[in-house]
Amino acid sequence: QVQLVESGGGLAQPGGSLRLSCAASGNRFSAYRMCWYRQAAGKQRELVAYIGSSGSTNYVDSVKGRFAISRDNAKNTMYLQMNSLKVEDTAVYYCNLLTISSEFWGQGTQVTVSS
Repeated sequence: QVQLVESGGGLAQPGGSLRLSCAASGNRFSAYRMCWYRQAAGKQRELVAYIGSSGSTNYVDSVKGRFAISRDNAKNTMYLQMNSLKVEDTAVYYCNLLTISSEFWGQGTQVTVSS
């Protein structure tokens, strides 16, 4: 059974940076596809970034060039480096892991970008 715990959220000013972490329990971490989602107040949850088991990545257009997703399989941890933050990045950010038969979610970490 996989458990995911996000951390690293908080308050940042526009133009600032934050680094989110997602620590995963369970085995075969390196074999699984993982994503960062976010949900802003009053809006649908959206996919922000994806990283495959092979290391391939994709990003929603609004964060391309500003965010970088990565994973450290030895530490069972996924990261989201967020640079040049904008007010519209404010949301709860969720870690997601997908196996062949199940998907798992963390509890989320709040990111607030405000001056």
